[in-house]
Amino acid sequence: MSASSGFAVTVRDHMMIAHSLRGAAFGPAQQLHGATYVVDATFRATELDEDGIVVDIGRATDALHELVGAFSYRNLDEVPELAGINTTTERLAQLLGDRLAARARDGGFAPARLSGITVTLHESHVAWASYEVAL
Repeated sequence: MSASSGFAVTVRDHMMIAHSLRGAAFGPAQQLHGATYVVDATFRATELDEDGIVVDIGRATDALHELVGAFSYRNLDEVPELAGINTTTERLAQLLGDRLAARARDGGFAPARLSGITVTLHESHVAWASYEVAL
């Protein structure tokens, strides 16, 4: 395969959160408000494993669900580990992407041959943000 060829598997979950955003650019979103995100995690590999898969879909789904569940139904303004972080859609995608990547690197659910993970948070049917991390 060429360097640009590869395979991808995406799993999906969702989370409902509350938060406020700091900065005049956010207008009314500076006030506490709710958001429901559809969260996609895409796992990439240049080659399939001996079973013909990129990643076990069940294990990837479980890993994503556990990470998303840590923030679901919470006010992110009150989560100590997020203190000082403007929890924009982009930052939340980065946070989840980095955590999934750390688990993948630790061998928690993904094979070592994964080349990358992309996490996309769909804020609505017309707006979303993604974060890509290489492995």
